[in-house]
Amino acid sequence: MKEREKNKSGRGQRDLFIKVKSAKGRRASSTRWLQRQLNDPYVQRAKREGYRGRAAFKLIEINEKYNFLLPGKNIIDLGCAPGGWLQVAVDRVNSTGKIKNAKIGRIIGFDLKEIEPILGAEAYMLDFLDEDSPKNIIEIAGGSVDVVMSDMAASSTGHKQTDHLRVIAMCEAAAHLAFDVLEIGGTFVAKVLAGGAEGDLQVLLKQAFEKVSHFKPNSSRADSSEKFVIATGFRGF
Repeated sequence: MKEREKNKSGRGQRDLFIKVKSAKGRRASSTRWLQRQLNDPYVQRAKREGYRGRAAFKLIEINEKYNFLLPGKNIIDLGCAPGGWLQVAVDRVNSTGKIKNAKIGRIIGFDLKEIEPILGAEAYMLDFLDEDSPKNIIEIAGGSVDVVMSDMAASSTGHKQTDHLRVIAMCEAAAHLAFDVLEIGGTFVAKVLAGGAEGDLQVLLKQAFEKVSHFKPNSSRADSSEKFVIATGFRGF
């Protein structure tokens, strides 16, 4: 292990830089990924604060800027595993009733993977791209919702353009669900990858929402092409 000192806080705090040795049977790319995870300050912070992943901080930053997770709001979270976004939303929409004298919201998550239960959140296993899934999601929601948010991403193929197109396709599918289930004035938030195929998605969203913005949180890795599209003021479609 290699040690590196930092003193950002002015209190003589020492951070450790962990260098991972290569191991038999492990690819170099896996070693690099493991080293990056071990040294990622957001991974470390997530562990300290009890979040299930560093992605929680992306939603925190997005919400601080656009302010759509509010007490009493009903939320759908697509691609919710391992549950970091659900954890963030539970506190802010007051789905457990912890905030006294405030409206109680609802947060419903969907993913291919089963997740450990989270107090105040509902989580369902399904493949969002299955033909019947949108109908099933709408039935579970039991009516319109205030926010549809998606952190979905297809498994990486290693080919940037292919990965970009697959993420955009998932984002478009999420947008069409939002058109069917959002309240007038509602919000749509989804992850996309920069790459040039967002034009059709942008046109689609601008037809249905008053404002469409893009935002890259500080907690997104600097070398990542991910960003988030935030569409506010749903007009109907």
